[in-house]
Amino acid sequence: MKKKQTILVLVFWLFLFSATPSSGARIKDLTELKGVRDNQLVGYGLVVGLNDTGDSSNNGLTMQTVANMMEHLGVNLDRDDLDVANVAAVMVTAKLPPFAKLGTEIDALVSSLGDAESLSGGTLLRTPLLGPDDTVYAVAQGPVIIGGISLSGNAAEVEKNHPTVGRIPDGALVEQEVPFALPRDGQYVLHLREADFTTVTRMQKVVNSSFKENIARARDSKSLEVRLPKAFASRPVQFLSSLESLRVQPDSKARIVVNERTGTIVMGAEVRLSTVAVAHGNIKLSIKESAAVSQPQTFSQGETVAIPETELDIEEEDARFMVMEKGVSIGDVASALNTIGVTPRDVITIFQAIKAAGALQAELVIL
Repeated sequence: MKKKQTILVLVFWLFLFSATPSSGARIKDLTELKGVRDNQLVGYGLVVGLNDTGDSSNNGLTMQTVANMMEHLGVNLDRDDLDVANVAAVMVTAKLPPFAKLGTEIDALVSSLGDAESLSGGTLLRTPLLGPDDTVYAVAQGPVIIGGISLSGNAAEVEKNHPTVGRIPDGALVEQEVPFALPRDGQYVLHLREADFTTVTRMQKVVNSSFKENIARARDSKSLEVRLPKAFASRPVQFLSSLESLRVQPDSKARIVVNERTGTIVMGAEVRLSTVAVAHGNIKLSIKESAAVSQPQTFSQGETVAIPETELDIEEEDARFMVMEKGVSIGDVASALNTIGVTPRDVITIFQAIKAAGALQAELVIL
């Protein structure tokens, strides 16, 4: 079954990299306009309505917050009589998108701050969200949705994912706008998400060719400066829309990304190998321990003793050499590895060995 899955994965690689290259990616998918960015917000609040899964009475922070909130609402009580088992102190975070207007709804992330067991079924009370300048830009409130469960009994406990972290979709309302205006001098700077000299050069050529004017200039591998054409002098938004729709064929480094924990392998199209021979052979080591009993003879003064015995068995499959010629592509690599019937975890080990031998012309990233 594993061999069949490996073959399917490698066939997918062959199909992916043998396909005809597309017309390229849009500039809006490769870059970000300077000054147009998200802003991080954070706040402290309370989640109530928990089913005895909130913070314990030993959490002084939750006790003090609940008491202060009740006193602010005009309820006088004795703090010694408080029970916060249905309440949890949380930190609330959110991202304020660019050009967000008053009343815009944004998602909020709620994370337990104390020793609560779960936020399932809880409701976040009104929580101001502050920006880096300590100004309230949004207010969050609403039912918390979690992606995990936590069940416990007298002798067992089951937990899946993280029940102490949840989300409130569209749970925060924007109360303060972040001022931003497009540059009046008509000079825009686009920042590439992945810095690359080849990509930014191609982008410059595409922009100048499309608008039939030398309005684009590459500053470095990360930045492209674009000047507003005279034909769009009074229409900067329309110009940026046209600019973002242009397509460019991006370039990238030859890279292989592997995750040893999950066996995931992702290879770039430009991966190349020098001439190298690969041998694949599985070694199976079996160790079995048992106990034998040594019993003394009749009427002797000896004692019955348990003697451990160990059985060791080693099996090794016949190794098969595959020679990969110089300059082979990712499709050739996938085909060769499929021929010798390796699993994804074996592929990771093979690539590590090839990289150590200096025959892998690509960056190997291990997560």
